[in-house]
Parts: sequence; structure tokens; C-alpha cells
Amino acid sequence: MLAVNFIEQKKQGKEHKPEDIKAFIDAYVRGDIPDYQVSAWLMAVNFQGMTTHEIVALTDAMLNSGERIDLSQIDKFKTDKHSTGGVGDKVSLILAPLAKAAGCVVPMISGRGLGHSGGTLDKLESIPGFKVGVSCKEFTQLVTENSLAMGSQTKSIVPADRKMYALRDVTATVKSIPLICGSILSKKIAEGINGLVLDVKTGNGAFMEEYSESRKLAETLKQVGEQFGIKVKAVITDMNQPLGNAVGNWLEVVECIDVLKGQGPSDLIEVTLTLTTWMVVMSGIEKNFEKAKDILRELLAKGKAYEEFENMVRAQKGDVEYIKHPENYKQAAVIKEVLAESTGYIKAMDTEQIGMISLNLGGGRKLITDEIVPEVGLIVKKKIGDKVEIGDMLCLIHANSESDFETAKANYLQSLKLDMKPVEPKPLIYESF
Repeated sequence: MLAVNFIEQKKQGKEHKPEDIKAFIDAYVRGDIPDYQVSAWLMAVNFQGMTTHEIVALTDAMLNSGERIDLSQIDKFKTDKHSTGGVGDKVSLILAPLAKAAGCVVPMISGRGLGHSGGTLDKLESIPGFKVGVSCKEFTQLVTENSLAMGSQTKSIVPADRKMYALRDVTATVKSIPLICGSILSKKIAEGINGLVLDVKTGNGAFMEEYSESRKLAETLKQVGEQFGIKVKAVITDMNQPLGNAVGNWLEVVECIDVLKGQGPSDLIEVTLTLTTWMVVMSGIEKNFEKAKDILRELLAKGKAYEEFENMVRAQKGDVEYIKHPENYKQAAVIKEVLAESTGYIKAMDTEQIGMISLNLGGGRKLITDEIVPEVGLIVKKKIGDKVEIGDMLCLIHANSESDFETAKANYLQSLKLDMKPVEPKPLIYESF
């Protein structure tokens, strides 16, 4: 197979044969096909799309491009959650220990922040000492002994995705549904899971802003995932404003600790409970959704999920003292309020811009070589539908210089739209299927 013929085939909108997709991906991983030809093919896929059969073949080729984690020695149902990413989305840090406390087995390979969207690994690494870079052997051991592990993709797991994702980022093909499906599902299936709960975000802080596109992505992920023999539940949730109040790596960890101790923002609790409940139901621990949800509420209230979080941090070499006493963590040099300059109801928030505020403070990466500054970010005090009077605190910014604070303040004020009439917030959870 000539790569140029393969590219031309997709450019004309024709359907690839599964064996040709496998040959193309294998050759790319070996280094026999250069980046510039794969870039051309990615762009052709972006414009022409792929059939379900092609996406299944792509996922299979990516999945089998490297090592897979074998958890077959654990005879219990193994389940994970994946979010398509958003601002303030720290659900995994609560969900994983909560699901474990309920009796689930949770192998979770997570990602880093991408653009305005924060990454689970960056949040975990803000905990001093926490080791996310575990080998397949270490990951398997953690899941076998603790029924829970949260780690990063190793070099040996789905190398095709690692190579291809770097190209997607620089060729404006990140939002292609077939490529998203291949990337997400190949990594998740490689964990050795039996079930997957998908949190597909929609709104101005999501990669898929339009609801129709979010639903199409959710449907495709579910359809393709089930072709590999795993159970898949898709939940579409709102990302028209940050989830919870904290945006920024360590600030989000502290908010997670609050929720694990039975406190924290109601929107974050509700989304986390819904997603974790589906994991419990999928695992067969409790078949009734509302009963399962009640079990999880009780585990939060009794501190059982918090205990499992501590156990996980300890097992992965994190300093538990900072979890017990988060007030001892290094604070940002400048912590100042942003006050309302007009009266009204918050009608809309530019969620992507709020995510970029945190990134520009140092909470994310502009270049892959940038180091994360874990203590910076912001705490949102007013959300959509809230009434605001002049002088009310809109948010609390954690910055490391006065100039950073002033820039963040100006951008935050610009990110809000106010209306004189009361505003009804959008639903948190649109649908589950």
C-alpha cells in the first residue's frame, strides 16, 4: 500500500478497508510513513469523515499498536470514566475514590491539560510526590491490590495515539469525531476495562460547543465502544460555565477534598454523583439508579470516599499531609477579589476565556515544555442566574504578581454578560443513554 494512494482515497471520500487502515497505522508507528503524509490524511478525515466500520478499524489499529494492560486476573467488573474536558472539571479526583468506596474496580489512565481545558494528571501532580508515571506492571499491581489506580499513558500503550495526537494539535484536526473516538477508546480499552461512562461536555467551554455535535460524538463513542465488547454509558453535561467554583490545579484539589468530606459546590457534587452512579449500576453492585445514588451520598457523608482518596495518594507516593492540611500548601503571592462594577443577573460566562485566564496565570501550558504553576487560578463566586450588586465579589484570583492579577481581573470582567432580567441557568445534565 502506497501512503499517497491511501490519502487520495480518503480525500475523495471513499471508505478505507480495515486492513489498509491497520497497515497505514502500523507503518506510521514504525516510522515508515512521515508526519507530513499522516498530516495530509488527518486533514482528509477531518473534511470527509469516516464510517462506523472505519472508526472501529482505526480504533483497533491504534489499540494494537502497543502494549495492553492485562487485568484478567481480577474477576470483578472493571469500569472507568472519561470526560471530553472542560473548565473546573475535577470530577475524576472525587469519582475514582468514591466508586472504589462503593465496591467498583477503577483503572484510570488520564490526560494532561489541553488549551483552556485542565487535565487530571496536572491536578494529581500538584499533590507533592504523587506519581502518575507508573509502568504497566506498577499500574496492574495498584489495581490488583487497591482496586484503584490513576496514571498516565506510558510509552508502550497506544503509541499511535501519542504520535498522532501531537499532529492533530498542530493541524487543527483535534475536533474530528472519528479521530476523537480512535484516541479516547484505544486508550481506555487498553486499560483492560469492561465498562466506560462517558461525560461528553457541551457549551462554550467544551471542545464541542454545539449540542448536536456533542450528541453525535457521544453516540459514535458509544456505538464504537460497544463493538469492542465493553458496556458504554454516555452522559451529556453542561459546560457553559465552570464546573464547581475552583479553576486551577491545586485549588481544584482542595475543592475535591471539600466534596470528599461531604461539603463543596452542589453542581460539582451532582455531576460527580450521576457519573459515579452509572459506574456502580454498570458494575452490578446496585441495579437501581436512585438507590445507587443514595449509597454514594452516604459514602461521601461518612467520609469513606475521602479515606479512599487518602489511600490512593499514599499508594502513589503522594504526601498525604497536604491532603490532611491543605492550608499548609504554598499559596500564590497575590490573592485578591474581583468586584462587580455593575448590577444585574449573570446571563452568560465565556467559559473558554475563564480557562485561559488560569492558563495565562501559569495553571496550564502554552508550550509542551512549560512547567505548571499549581497554586495559581481563581475561585468563582457568582454563577449564571445569580444576582449581582455593585461591589459584590465575582471571583477570587490567585496570581503570582500584581500585573498577572490585573490582566486576569480585566479578562474575567470581560468574560461575564449581565442582564437586568432574572436568568434561568441551563440544566447540568442534559441526557443519559
